[in-house]
Amino acid sequence: MEELYDFISRLPKAELHLHLGGSLEPELMFEKAKKNGVKIPFRNPEEARKAYVFKDLKSFLDLYDLAVSVLLDERDFYDLAYAYFKKASSQNVKRAEIFFDPQIQAKNGVDFDTLIKGLKKASDKAGEDFGLSVGLIMCFIRSMSESSAMETLEQALQYRSWITGVCLAGKELENPPSKFERVFMKAKDEGFYSVVHAGEEAPAGYIWEAIRLLKADRIDHGYNMFQDQKLVNYVREKGIPVTMCPLASVGVGYFDEVSKVPVKRALDLGIKVSVHSDDPAFFGGYINENYYAVAESQKLSREEIRKIAMNSIDSSFINEKEKMKLKEEIEKLDR
Repeated sequence: MEELYDFISRLPKAELHLHLGGSLEPELMFEKAKKNGVKIPFRNPEEARKAYVFKDLKSFLDLYDLAVSVLLDERDFYDLAYAYFKKASSQNVKRAEIFFDPQIQAKNGVDFDTLIKGLKKASDKAGEDFGLSVGLIMCFIRSMSESSAMETLEQALQYRSWITGVCLAGKELENPPSKFERVFMKAKDEGFYSVVHAGEEAPAGYIWEAIRLLKADRIDHGYNMFQDQKLVNYVREKGIPVTMCPLASVGVGYFDEVSKVPVKRALDLGIKVSVHSDDPAFFGGYINENYYAVAESQKLSREEIRKIAMNSIDSSFINEKEKMKLKEEIEKLDR
């Protein structure tokens, strides 16, 4: 198994489903809480880590909101992002398209300028230090209003060149994609890519809405697509990328073990599926740990693992020249 992990570690990859706040390790959370005078209900990082056990998505989101409340100034967001970029680069991530949450941070008194400037500086430094290509994807929180999302989009327009795309995330049930159709149409008109969390806890109809109404360029999670064979066929035929996050999806109780996360099922059907870490600080694994958990539990061959990495590059928003370069590196590895 050490040999398998070594192969995974050396594979070039793209991380396409990573919530930046979900990479906030307890040690950094405590450091920032102390600096900013923010009270948190844990005595030390070890106690916080033991609390990272969740019964459902809501219980996780509640703790996520608490954790990121310690981040208040530009340096905080720089430090958080740079720590993730350093870790990702050590796991041979070549392209990172990360989610950030202006609406959540606004509730903590953080303005858009502070957040985006910290992330941009960290992205630029990661390019200099690690050769890492970064795309910033702005999330709209689906439990919040359409008007709040539209206001956030308007704030983002002055930083259009810094932001790659927009995402719909958060508590899925009772917050269908159709709620945000006008926001996403404006975002698409402004040239942003569109990615949507859909079919994680909600039925296949939410995925249809993400594709048809929000014009999703990628579907995040997408597990419940298998309820609808027509949808499966459509996703395959159109080559719509699907990002899956094994350790996180087990961590919030959608599956009771990694072997049941439908990565191999999607691969076997010819769906452009890839594997990512979602919220690694909360669920015990960054991208290599997620690859390994799937590969070991689902008995993936090296060629299947290689295909997942290829899919991640193909599904990213980098240019075709860069895609070809990275895919050639993947193809040549251990040949």
